[in-house]
Amino acid sequence: MTHAAVGFGPSLVATATGRLRSAVLVRPNAGLERLGARIGEPGAIYVRACEQHEVLRSTLEYFGVETIVLGSHAGDPYEVSAADSAVVFEAGAVMMRPTPMSRRAEADRMQAEFAQLDVPLAGHIASPGLLDGTDVILAGETAFVGVGWRGNELGRDGFAKLASARGYRVVEVRLAPDVLSLRSVAGAVAKDAIVVGGDKADIAAFSGFRTIVLERGEELAAGVLCLGERHVLADLRYRTALARLRGAGITVEAIDLYEFTKLGIAPSMLALPLKRE
Repeated sequence: MTHAAVGFGPSLVATATGRLRSAVLVRPNAGLERLGARIGEPGAIYVRACEQHEVLRSTLEYFGVETIVLGSHAGDPYEVSAADSAVVFEAGAVMMRPTPMSRRAEADRMQAEFAQLDVPLAGHIASPGLLDGTDVILAGETAFVGVGWRGNELGRDGFAKLASARGYRVVEVRLAPDVLSLRSVAGAVAKDAIVVGGDKADIAAFSGFRTIVLERGEELAAGVLCLGERHVLADLRYRTALARLRGAGITVEAIDLYEFTKLGIAPSMLALPLKRE
């Protein structure tokens, strides 16, 4: 399902946590069932994942977000993590180079889709650099870049140059060894506020930002998708974390995305923001 109501033009992500107006999703594939759960639960069920993905799409559209839903073209179950392919700035998209070899073609397919949508390019991570889009969080005028088992120094340095040229201060965030991506354990909820899973990311890296720290066992709840300033979409399974967010003045829309959470895929990983105001 593709819509074309939102014009992309010269201004894409004008404000990193501004109102989300358009996003790309990638449908899940049956390969989800081949993965073991990362959180001690039974593996993901493909049919349920498809149902939850459709609820995500319809929820976004309810809140005024135009969704562009792409079909799956690969057997890699993590292809559903649409945000790995690119990071979008105000003037264009920077194409990533995902770490797993099985996912390298995803950025090329996304770039082809951007050409159809008239989304301009602002750069790309070149070989042998590696960087996944979900290891980047934009907040205010800062670009946080996760340092974990994915990506490499060449990819991070290349992205840092591109982000710095666009006025962003770049800060690296050390991740625990078992963390899939920065966005699975941290998220921007406002231009000056970050929610983070306590012992999964270096909280000191977020100095200068208000931090909402989640307790151990609920760190995956930090991977919220920002719908606008202090307005996020989250997995409903984490009641303690959601209560903490609401207590901090954040409006939370909670839906069931547990088939993805089982695999360490957070809401913010499932949507690639194309336009924010």
